[in-house]
Amino acid sequence: MDRTLYLDVNHFARQTPWAHAFMAPFALYGGVVVLALLLLGGWWRARSRSDVPNAVARSVWAGLGTAAAVGIAQPINHLVARPRPYVTLHHVEVLVPRAHDFTFPSDHATVAGASIVGLWLLRDRLMTILAVVDGLFLSFARVYVGAHYPGDVLGGLVVGAATIFLLWPVAGLILRPIVAAVARSPLRFLATASPSSRDRIAGASSP
Repeated sequence: MDRTLYLDVNHFARQTPWAHAFMAPFALYGGVVVLALLLLGGWWRARSRSDVPNAVARSVWAGLGTAAAVGIAQPINHLVARPRPYVTLHHVEVLVPRAHDFTFPSDHATVAGASIVGLWLLRDRLMTILAVVDGLFLSFARVYVGAHYPGDVLGGLVVGAATIFLLWPVAGLILRPIVAAVARSPLRFLATASPSSRDRIAGASSP
């Protein structure tokens, strides 16, 4: 089934050469860059919420947890040791440089799954919706360009999502007090967008 779906998507890629100029760079780095910007946007918006430091702690975990998910995916990748589809399937369309590592789970899809669930935990509806659209399209693009089987990207989405969701209770216990401490420090702009009490007093006393 996985091989059949891969070949079906690969056939579709052959029939849509007009999309190659976009799909190749998007599958390589474009989709991940968009996800990184969405995570950054989630943190920026969290600073203005009423539930600081919890919201900012969740936004920080969305980023840190995504990096952790990729780290967790690596030993799984070497343990499963599944060859790339273009290693075992001949005469398939490959639109990106051929990698020499294994294919399951997809690192790009792992980033997508982690980013989506991280923003969902942040309860930022706009950023979550945008991440779902970008992340799912990125996962499809990795198959479209010939780099992964559909099962590889599905596995990556699961690994990323599970890492963020399952480790958040522990990460939250660590990150909340750190964010609260930062909010009381000279670096408070990293944790909250609200002015300090000193700034409010200075603003009120200015003519």
